[in-house]
Amino acid sequence: MHNLPSEKGENFSLGGEIASVQIIDQSKEISADFRHRALRHHAEGIFMAETIFGQTLTLSTGRIIPTRWVGEQHVKEDLGFIPSFADWVKAIRPEPWMGRSERIEALVDPHLASPVVEVS
Repeated sequence: MHNLPSEKGENFSLGGEIASVQIIDQSKEISADFRHRALRHHAEGIFMAETIFGQTLTLSTGRIIPTRWVGEQHVKEDLGFIPSFADWVKAIRPEPWMGRSERIEALVDPHLASPVVEVS
């Protein structure tokens, strides 16, 4: 996690106190380059961290800080702003395999399914 500025201008290290927010960077396990950021470096990823870990985090000093603030600072430091998930999606080049699907209507709609034939 990055060092974050406090209100007084000095930096404090988040360290282990809020390692849970590192979920934003966990995608580095999948892709070691900058593309790992597409998974959670956006507004929805920040809200996900807040949903999982709660609205606030308590530092070892006893100071309480908003989880969302930590995520916002992290994403802003990495990208310069907080994109939406839609911003990322617009930048992804569609590939044919991304839109492939199998039709399942005949399997789930009784009006389209073939009749059952009992064998005696």
